[in-house]
Amino acid sequence: MTKAKIRIPDDTELRSILNQEYEDASQVQLCKYALILAAHILEKIDYSAPDCNTVKEGFMINEQWQQGSARIHDVRQISFRIHQIAKASEDPTVSAALRAAGHAVAVAHMRQHAMVASDYAVKVISLLHPDCMEAVRKERLWQICHLQEIKKTEQKQ
Repeated sequence: MTKAKIRIPDDTELRSILNQEYEDASQVQLCKYALILAAHILEKIDYSAPDCNTVKEGFMINEQWQQGSARIHDVRQISFRIHQIAKASEDPTVSAALRAAGHAVAVAHMRQHAMVASDYAVKVISLLHPDCMEAVRKERLWQICHLQEIKKTEQKQ
């Protein structure tokens, strides 16, 4: 069981289910999941800043890595750039969403980043809906459902 790296209000039972799905997934499946997750969270905050191109580039490099045409060095460098943008943001919700995106891109480097991206997504939800555990549960269920769907789709191919 992975430990949460950040403090968030969470449904530990649902996180445990997600963690089990994570444990059983391949790194490529986790990459696909993490990119969908990051896009989902960035959409929730309607992120369209000028540095949005850096995030898009990160997604593209991760997808290239999945196909064997990008280096881990490239993945790490673009992930670091996304995290720098997150650190510079004065809006905690935008910062958390960008951290989710940075970790999502970094899954190509280390699969553990998928759970960290998931936790940052929950942080975004808790910032958008303070004191609303139902919103957190809904997000965790979305995460579980999408990871399961990716694993099922990948097994059929």
